[in-house]
Amino acid sequence: QVQLVESGGGLVQPGGSLRLSCAASGFTLDYYAIGWFRQAPGKEREGVSCLSRSDGSTYYADSVKGRFTISRDNAKNTVYLQMNSLKPEDTAVYYCATALWISHTCGGAYAYWGQGTQVTVSS
Repeated sequence: QVQLVESGGGLVQPGGSLRLSCAASGFTLDYYAIGWFRQAPGKEREGVSCLSRSDGSTYYADSVKGRFTISRDNAKNTVYLQMNSLKPEDTAVYYCATALWISHTCGGAYAYWGQGTQVTVSS
């Protein structure tokens, strides 16, 4: 069974850090490009970061550039999103997803999605 499971979310103070994990089962992540998305209450889902399959290039939304880092560990069949210098506006449910092809701005046909993990940044 194909499944993606996110973990690592929680409550942190502004300026804090979290590392989100996305573990895959039933398929090999190395075959796919990877995207991280988030959705805050009352707002549309937005792309946060992605990692291509073809050349390993990365993309970050302007709002997180310089603070977040996406990475892949093929041996663990897991992808990560390291989140530093967190701000209240980063509060959202974060999702990972996979696609066979993505554009340089992370657009693509994402077939598999995780259940999401809540990140709350508050003082």
